[in-house]
Amino acid sequence: MSRLNDAYRDAILTLAARIDDEVSWALTGSASFALQGVPVEPEDVDVQTTAAGAYAIESAFGDRIVDPVSLSAAERIKSHFGALELNGVRVEIMGAVQKRRPDGTWEPPVAVDANRTVVELDGREIPVLSLQYEAEAYDQLGRDERAALLAEHADR
Repeated sequence: MSRLNDAYRDAILTLAARIDDEVSWALTGSASFALQGVPVEPEDVDVQTTAAGAYAIESAFGDRIVDPVSLSAAERIKSHFGALELNGVRVEIMGAVQKRRPDGTWEPPVAVDANRTVVELDGREIPVLSLQYEAEAYDQLGRDERAALLAEHADR
């Protein structure tokens, strides 16, 4: 049972309806976790995709962009990042996400297709990154508490 209010549901359904079928994408983060039965309250909607997918999504929602997509890097993660707003909900777009390895090099971009599954929302299939993948990613980023919560729910 998802913990999404109507604004989040509408935002996710709008994404699913407007993102081109050729774009490889999946929800990630708290909205994805809630859709998969993890007891969290979403703060926003996060979409993970390829670099080209990030710009395609930006183009599909040009009238809703609040932060244009551009290459962005932090200490442990980098991506083609941007944001839009749908129904009052912030939607963050992350393309070609890479995590920094302990030796300082960047791992290859996340293979979205290889790590996704689908959940149903109001009769529509929504791609989400699997909880098992998410647990491993959070563990790699040193976010142990979140990694443990996701791993617990991935086993169900």
